[in-house]
Formats: sequence, C-alpha cells, structure tokens
Amino acid sequence: MWVLLESREVVRAIARHAIPKHILKEYEAWKNIVVTSSPSALRGFSGLRDHALQGEWAGHRASYLSAQWRVIYRVDANAVEVAVVRVSAHDYKR
Repeated sequence: MWVLLESREVVRAIARHAIPKHILKEYEAWKNIVVTSSPSALRGFSGLRDHALQGEWAGHRASYLSAQWRVIYRVDANAVEVAVVRVSAHDYKR
C-alpha cells in the first residue's frame, strides 16, 4: 500500500472549497487508485492521461481530472510515498 501526502497548498484549497465538488470527486477516485494499487496503475486509465512533466516540473507527473483540472504529483518509490503537489486548473507555473 502507498502513502499519499498532500501539500499544504492542496489541503488549503480543499478546505477553502477552491476546488469544485465534481473535481474533488475525481480527485478522491484518483487517490483511491494510487493508495490501493500504485501510481503506475494510473497509466491503465486512459482518461487520466497520466504523463511525466518536463522543464521546471521535471521529476513530477500529472494526471487529468477533467479537461481543465490536473493533479501534479511526484513518486518516492524508496519510501513508498506519493506527494501531491497541486490540484489546479491547467497551469504548471510555479
């Protein structure tokens, strides 16, 4: 089983209701896949379009939650952890 860590930014966005409810539902399903299976299992769901990022975000991955919303995360296989960095509308600027 994998441990999922959410950044302070993600926790605050959820608490402030800055993420629409239908996106939170998709995010919860995404988290369930990661925790119960593995991050690599995300690649088996074509709608998530899980992919590696480049440039400033090298070392991170992104999955589609909708046409506009993404979850950005990184995997630490040595610690069996997945750190969710951001859940936001498509904007990979830091």
